[in-house]
Amino acid sequence: MDPSRGRRARWTHYRFRSVWDLDAPPARVYAALERPEAYPLWWPQIREVVPSGDERSGTALIRSTLPYTLRVSAAEVLRDPARGILEVALSGDLEGWARWTVAPRSGGTRALYEQEVEVHRPLMRWLSVPGRPVFRLNHTLMMRAGQRGLAAHLAAGAEAV
Repeated sequence: MDPSRGRRARWTHYRFRSVWDLDAPPARVYAALERPEAYPLWWPQIREVVPSGDERSGTALIRSTLPYTLRVSAAEVLRDPARGILEVALSGDLEGWARWTVAPRSGGTRALYEQEVEVHRPLMRWLSVPGRPVFRLNHTLMMRAGQRGLAAHLAAGAEAV
């Protein structure tokens, strides 16, 4: 293997972790998070979600602050309401997995988002070394907007979920 390719691969590998504290019961938060087709209603960077026919997978178009759109397919790996876990396998411009873990906290819910991916989009791979801090910031801004959007969505009332 080309040694420079191995170094580049490390730069195109990302692990993300975000914690969202929400003022809603865990069951309502879980119910909102288990409906990715509704994410575009409250998460501005999730531009479109197209479910597949099996209702366990679909494709999302994601665009945050940077001027590019990611196309990511997600296939359900685990849906466990009793433990508050939702996990998907990701493919397309990003390859890896993402997981929500929803748990009660004083006054509401803590939703933990974890993601581990390898970037496959050619431009992002090419810019992996100089662009890494910008890509991480872009993800942080997207997650903040998602948290604000979900909080507002949940505050709008049970009929919005």
